Amino acid sequence: MTEPTSNLQANAVHEAFLPYRMWWGLAFCAAAMGLIFAVAPYSANVEFAPKQPGGFWYLWQRVDASVVTRLSAWIPYLVHQISIWALIYYAKQQRPRYVFGLHSFNLWALVINAFFIFAHIVQTKYFYDGLAQDVHESTSMMSVIIMLLMILLMENKRRGMFFGYGIKPMYSIGDTLKRYHGYYFSWAIIYTFWYHPVEITSGHIAGFAYMFLLMLQGSLFFTRFHTNRWWTVALETLFVVHGAIVAAYIMNPGEHQYWAMFLFGGAGTFLITQMHGLGLSTKQKSLVGLVLVGATALFYVSFPGALELAGTLPIIMYIGTGICFVLLTALRFGWKHATAGAPAQG
Repeated sequence: MTEPTSNLQANAVHEAFLPYRMWWGLAFCAAAMGLIFAVAPYSANVEFAPKQPGGFWYLWQRVDASVVTRLSAWIPYLVHQISIWALIYYAKQQRPRYVFGLHSFNLWALVINAFFIFAHIVQTKYFYDGLAQDVHESTSMMSVIIMLLMILLMENKRRGMFFGYGIKPMYSIGDTLKRYHGYYFSWAIIYTFWYHPVEITSGHIAGFAYMFLLMLQGSLFFTRFHTNRWWTVALETLFVVHGAIVAAYIMNPGEHQYWAMFLFGGAGTFLITQMHGLGLSTKQKSLVGLVLVGATALFYVSFPGALELAGTLPIIMYIGTGICFVLLTALRFGWKHATAGAPAQG
């Protein structure tokens, strides 16, 4: 069913939008990265806390953290997060069209994110502290991983889960996520952004570049840029590039199996799922598959010791998606059950 012409015309007048080109946002992300390098170094005079036994110890924590240094990260994080949540809520109330431009709330989102990117750079320079001082490293990593699992659920109906074939029982949860994912995604991105102090290690640089692109994407809700499939798949696959860089240069330097797990595992996920939402022909898919499978085979023939972790990432992603589906289904059922007997408002 379509809206009456008069309503569409009224909406068009009400929803005046500003011009925007995608390269403008990308240029800002590049400029922000340039600023990070220009302001460096950050930790030259900072003594790091000694590493604690066990895994997932985040190295970039100052040993003399105080209430002031902690609040320097927590207060702007909370203001940043609440501001974006408020904009998402406001935008949903407006019920806008998807346009090739910016709504006023998109402009505000871009301004807010730009301001807090600058604020975090300055805050790190003077206080060198992040949320990492108070919360476990796994929370930052898992927040983004869960976001990626949710994307697989959201896109399941459109591009399928396995070679273009969708899992129909998951369609309903995917539709629900499309309506409300902005709240979780913005938290995962902003929380991870403030978790880390700004640094110029290879892992930090790759991570902040990725965060800036995700913030750009998160600022473009209710625009056609936000739903561009090549752009969204690029953001999905950049996660594995970042993971490979961190594994190769920070977490497990010199151990091929770890960075290969991310890079070639990500290539496998792309071939199984993500590629099938790009509108490629069968011939084009075959060509891409031949190149990626050939590169993967060549690597593992050259480094057979890395085979122990081959396939780990896709297995984690698909099992994780199933677990995510079960948990979200249980949450939705619980919510419906809890609200079923609530008195009607009015």
